[in-house]
Amino acid sequence: MARKLAVIGAGLMGSGIAQVSAQAGWEVVLRDVTDEALTRGTDGIKASYDKFVAKGKLEAKDAEAALGRITTTTDLDACADADVVVEAVFEKLEVKHEIFRTLDKLVREDTVLASNTSAIPITKIAAVTERPERVVGTHFFSPVPMMQLCELVRGYKTSDETLARAREFAESVGKTCIVVNRDVAGFVTTRLICALVVEAAKLYESGVASAEDIDLACKLGFGHAMGPLATADLTGVDILLHATSNIYTESQDEKFAAPELMRRMVDAGDIGRKSGQGFYEH
Repeated sequence: MARKLAVIGAGLMGSGIAQVSAQAGWEVVLRDVTDEALTRGTDGIKASYDKFVAKGKLEAKDAEAALGRITTTTDLDACADADVVVEAVFEKLEVKHEIFRTLDKLVREDTVLASNTSAIPITKIAAVTERPERVVGTHFFSPVPMMQLCELVRGYKTSDETLARAREFAESVGKTCIVVNRDVAGFVTTRLICALVVEAAKLYESGVASAEDIDLACKLGFGHAMGPLATADLTGVDILLHATSNIYTESQDEKFAAPELMRRMVDAGDIGRKSGQGFYEH
């Protein structure tokens, strides 16, 4: 399998996917709409490699070689000869549609078109292409260099070959895969975390227990590494609200109806670690 990867979006997820792929020997082209976004992305990758080197988990020469395998661009045409393309942009269907329409006309017939979406059905994304059988979900987890899981999502028309190649790619960059055979909104992992966060937020909102105690219950009672409200702060309350709203719209399942508290927090800008305040002060 030839090893040229294009990653669309140089944010936290896109740069993380580029980082692990370059380290695994893939030639990576990282694309975003502005040079500033690309600089932020590559600075983050370099800082992450430096940390691994400082901890003795990566040789300095290997980090340098990996960085050398990453090129950046604002031009989508640079993706034309990629074997695998992973889209990792904002969770808005219209934005993804625009990218996939363009990629459909641009890339080779045998290119795997993957989306890193965590909640939007792959079938909806694939519908704007002439090759829905070549479109697949590769949902990585943040921070990508540390998290082992990749959720592979089969759209309504995704072929066995495309799924196999997506697995080959994800495993080649050190990930363990689970397969989502039915393309439901939120897949497996986002549905589970959203249901848990929504219930935790409702318990907190109604004064049943403090945020600290709810999280402690999940850590000590269920062995979770981090409680659901701390997870919401880390991920972004806004991002989780957006994901739960997507799932609720698709499924009409009441357990994904976010409590008013989450909506007010987002309205007020209290969205977690990135704003300094969420369910906790940071």
